[in-house]
Amino acid sequence: MPTQEILILAMTQMLSGICTAGFTCERAATTGLCWVRPVRDFDTVLPGDMMDSSGYLIQCCDVIELPLDVPRPDPPHIEDWVVDFVHNRPKLIRRLEGDKRAAFFPRYLDQAPEEILIHHSRSLGLVAPTQVWVSFSLDRYSGRYHARMGFTLPGDVQDPKAQSARGVSVTDLKWRALGRCWLGDKDDHIRLSNEALMERLQAQAIYLTIGLSRKWQGEFWPLVHAVHVVPDYSADIDPTCL
Repeated sequence: MPTQEILILAMTQMLSGICTAGFTCERAATTGLCWVRPVRDFDTVLPGDMMDSSGYLIQCCDVIELPLDVPRPDPPHIEDWVVDFVHNRPKLIRRLEGDKRAAFFPRYLDQAPEEILIHHSRSLGLVAPTQVWVSFSLDRYSGRYHARMGFTLPGDVQDPKAQSARGVSVTDLKWRALGRCWLGDKDDHIRLSNEALMERLQAQAIYLTIGLSRKWQGEFWPLVHAVHVVPDYSADIDPTCL
C-alpha cells in the first residue's frame, strides 16, 4: 500500500512501548472508514517511532502521512500493517479540530461492536457509550499507575468486563496523563461517575476507541484505546512517564 493519510484515533501505552491506530481514507461498510494499526516488523512500536522530524509526538486527531508496507493480519488484530519506522517518519499534515472534530465522531460510529467485543473477529472500533465511570489510582511506593473505565453501549451489545465494578484498562496516553494530573501530589485514587466526569470535563459528549489486547492468560481482553471528549481537553504527555 502506498503512503496513506491516517487520522490517528489511538495513541496507547503498552508494557514495552506504545501502540497506535487510525482511519485511512478508504471506505468500509461497517466502520465507515478503514482501520489500520501500524506495527513494526519486529518488537514494539516506541514513542520515538511516532514522532515527526521536529520531535513532536503524534496525538489523537492528528492526520499524518505514513507509508504502510505490507498487511500482517493476526486475528483478531486484522488491522495490522508493517511500517518501516527507521526510514519513514510520520509526517503531520493537519489536525481534526473544533466543529469538524465534533461532527466526525457520530458520523463514523461502529455499526457492529459485537464483532469486537463478542465474536473477536476484528479488534478496533469507535463507539458512543451511554454511560461511563472512570478511576485513576497510583501506588506511590511502587509507582504502579492504573487508569480504568466502565462503559455501557446502546442496545444489547455489552461486555461483562466493561460493565463490572473493576471496568477495563484505559491505555490512552493523553487520558493517562490527565489522570496523573488529577491525582496530583495528594490523592492515590479517584473514581468518578458519569455525571461527575461530564461535569469535571465540561463535556458535551464522549466517544471511545475500543479494542482488544493481544492474547494474555488465554484471552483477548477489551481495552479503551482512546477517550475522545467533545469539546477536547488538554493534557501534557510525558513520553518518559506513560
